[in-house]
Amino acid sequence: MTVPESTVIRVVLADDQPLIRSALRVLINDAEDIEVAGEAANGAEAVRLFRELRPDVIVMDIRMPVMDGIEATGHVTADPDPAKVLVLTTFDDDEYVYAALRAGASGFLVKDMALDDILGAVRVVAGGDALIAPSVTRRLIRHFTAGAAPGQSPPARRRADDTITEREREVLTLVGRGRSNAEIATDLHISPATAKAHVARLFTKLDARDRVHLVIIAYEMGLVTPPE
Repeated sequence: MTVPESTVIRVVLADDQPLIRSALRVLINDAEDIEVAGEAANGAEAVRLFRELRPDVIVMDIRMPVMDGIEATGHVTADPDPAKVLVLTTFDDDEYVYAALRAGASGFLVKDMALDDILGAVRVVAGGDALIAPSVTRRLIRHFTAGAAPGQSPPARRRADDTITEREREVLTLVGRGRSNAEIATDLHISPATAKAHVARLFTKLDARDRVHLVIIAYEMGLVTPPE
């Protein structure tokens, strides 16, 4: 589900450390557009609260008892009306990043980020965008683009070259730069609805599961360059 800008974003906090949940709750309580709908101490509780409360976003830790955050994310995102999952973990590890994204997470952050940045990330994923901590972006891109043989374009690049229009290429470039649909609309002097429609067509044409995959394809095509 994508949350309209005028709606309060309802969040479930899933973390086995009470101090982390408390800090996030205090932070969120100071925000006018976000509220804590519930708290879970493990992945199984997170899935149960998702089904009971239907929050917009779940801020999900990875290492938790009973059920870990990766498995819980898979349950949440497999629902016909899924919540967005923002993984927030201490472990900046490639295996966790890839597992979280494969499970359907819309964002991956590490807990040493500034608290205000975490609030911003909740808003980003609630709006339908994806967000990955800068510290893992370069490795993620290398992982997904390493499969092409020398001298060959990756499959996604070949698909894109064959199917997308010049305007869609411009939109894909901006998606690769982390721009939201509203920002793309401003940059290209088009309406937000038109920007959203272009992004939706890119999902279909490029067989992209989510916005994270569109970012990766933009890097494969050389439309944007990995951050240092």
